[in-house]
Amino acid sequence: MVTVLQLVLSLVAILGAAALFTNAVEMLGERMNLGQGAVGSVLAAVGTALPETMIPVVALIGAVLAGESTGAAASEIGIGAILGAPFLIATLAMFIVGVAALGFGRRRENGTELVIEKRTTRRDVIYFLVAFAVAAGVGIVALPTWVKVLVAILLVGTYAFYVWRTIVAGGEVMGETPDNLTLWPESRWGRAPTWAVAAQLLGTLGVMGLGAHIFVRGVESASESLGIPAGLISLVLAPLATELPEKFNSVIWLKDDKDTLAFGNITGAMVFQSTLPVSLGLLFTTWELGFINAFSAGLALASGVVLLGFLLRKGPIKAYYLLGAGILYIVFLAVAIYQLAL
Repeated sequence: MVTVLQLVLSLVAILGAAALFTNAVEMLGERMNLGQGAVGSVLAAVGTALPETMIPVVALIGAVLAGESTGAAASEIGIGAILGAPFLIATLAMFIVGVAALGFGRRRENGTELVIEKRTTRRDVIYFLVAFAVAAGVGIVALPTWVKVLVAILLVGTYAFYVWRTIVAGGEVMGETPDNLTLWPESRWGRAPTWAVAAQLLGTLGVMGLGAHIFVRGVESASESLGIPAGLISLVLAPLATELPEKFNSVIWLKDDKDTLAFGNITGAMVFQSTLPVSLGLLFTTWELGFINAFSAGLALASGVVLLGFLLRKGPIKAYYLLGAGILYIVFLAVAIYQLAL
């Protein structure tokens, strides 16, 4: 009963913080004169990706700072968490975007079509496919340590270049943005100052991170009683909890016909998760992918290839195009359960 209450309360905290986060990040993007692509793919994506990134950071770097060698358990948890995030975004998150667009279809100006900046989204997906394919390949083929270090440096450089290109490219300017900061509504003192916007942004990130951490602890507690391996928990259950901010933010933006922000929040997170966290894995783990980890990486790449195909076509993205990504997630769960049964 305590575990169930812990899961429910942490989920409510994540949901509430996600709503406050979208409010603040839109206002900050407007004041920084950033385009929608940059706000969705960089500010929102990186901000909401931080909670799940903390799992491998705590598991790997924490052990190093404590003067301990990275053991098998820490390596297993770290690799699972690192690979689980991009896999979940490329499959289940895409499915949720499609379902949300269909569900809000009657109230949306765009109906069930996703009207996005295809150039920005194509760039995101291409970066993801290249970076994640390299990362997965390094984990499947036995390579010397110096090669892994070199790849880690290249991935960090790739993400830095991607951020620069996204901001420089700009894209559509921010459309209609909130008139009021939720925690500082306009009054006789005027609109909220920029420091208040930044404070709400950072504060909600902290709440999302804490809520996600508590949720993961609750999931782990429940899973341990069922005898589920730590690696599978970190690959499936931990990202499922910590990726909730991306999904809820995108759903909120889809409801308001802000499709570029909603989609950029997802694809930008895919780029982030396939570069910086992977670099941690290359530097602080053995980075040797077992069957289930390699299988999840393959499904994520397959989903990305299909999405890129839709983006290369003329016309808007139909919401039902994205429902197939959910099938890949179900396939993975079926294979994972089968592996447990062996």
